[in-house]
Amino acid sequence: MTVTALIPFKPVNPKSRLSGVMSQAEREAFARAMLDDVVAAVLAAGCRPLILSTTPYRYPGAETRVDGSGLNESLNAILPTLPGATLIIMSDLPLVRPEIITRMLTTSATISIVPGRGGGTNAIYLKNPARFRADYYAGSFLKHLKVAEEFGVTVEVIDSFRLHTDVDEEGDLAEILIHGRGKSREYLVSLGFALDAECGRVKAERGRKST
Repeated sequence: MTVTALIPFKPVNPKSRLSGVMSQAEREAFARAMLDDVVAAVLAAGCRPLILSTTPYRYPGAETRVDGSGLNESLNAILPTLPGATLIIMSDLPLVRPEIITRMLTTSATISIVPGRGGGTNAIYLKNPARFRADYYAGSFLKHLKVAEEFGVTVEVIDSFRLHTDVDEEGDLAEILIHGRGKSREYLVSLGFALDAECGRVKAERGRKST
């Protein structure tokens, strides 16, 4: 049976911490570009994308369900209804490649999980989604390990730079310009973002030539 890739997505006014360098319309377009990259990767890995949107949204070639009740509430409502193995993957992972998704899907454990920065959970594969409870925010990686322990299922933690790198703040944009290959990088370049290495640490700045 095909694995469902469940992708939470906020189409309206996303990524508020990028407000200093992008307008709301630009942030919404950027969020869609990152979603495009994630959908492309899960499709290439043989998954069926299912977008869980906070507001009505249509995505060509993918089913979308709407639930604005909150991330944990919406995930925990939908997980028991899914027909089989499920991958929960965030929509702000523009560096993701199908190979790492395949690596998650081929785990011998009941669950495979990729932690994000600051103790978050960027992707989690569930062979039996009914035997899991999502508990995002405030150190969700450790909380999800605890949930797995409570359900008595095995877990494999997978270390992946490309899935570890989510995009929330201005400092994250440089990673896309350096390592990105998809729509997210194209969109940043179209806005005039380029790399600046003059101050030692490489960062992305808008409206300058790359150095």
